Amino acid sequence: MKNSIKTLLFFTVVISLVAASCTSDDSELVKEGGPFKINELAGNWEATSAIFNSDNDNESVDIIADGGSLSLTVQSTGSFTMTINPVDRQAYTESGEMFWELYEGEYYFAIAWDSYPNDWSSYGATLNNGSDFFMNGGPSTGEYDFNNDGDAQSAGIGFAFVKL
Repeated sequence: MKNSIKTLLFFTVVISLVAASCTSDDSELVKEGGPFKINELAGNWEATSAIFNSDNDNESVDIIADGGSLSLTVQSTGSFTMTINPVDRQAYTESGEMFWELYEGEYYFAIAWDSYPNDWSSYGATLNNGSDFFMNGGPSTGEYDFNNDGDAQSAGIGFAFVKL
């Protein structure tokens, strides 16, 4: 009887540990498997369009059309630095890591921004001929200070890049 209780206790502990290690989020973060390999983005890119759409207002800005610039430098690991230079204020940088989120058999382009290290946002992404890169995201996939008061507002983004 004592052996049965010890065996039962042992299996209860093992099952509890296995159950605790599983999560309901079945996503997997990968560098390959999507429509293109993340390392294909390695290099320097210049935006031909950089649109921010406010989540809260009907406000939208394209910093390229307004005379500003946005550049992107991507490492073969997917780490990147983006320099955003609006015409009406100082340039600033954002950085993070690009990868594919494999969720329920589908691949979604994703970015973990360094400013939010334990989270990531998913985007639509297309790489054409290795020289044109497009990414867009719905609400709350980016931030922009629309009124230049030092407080960035949540926004959707749409960027088009050419490789330099």
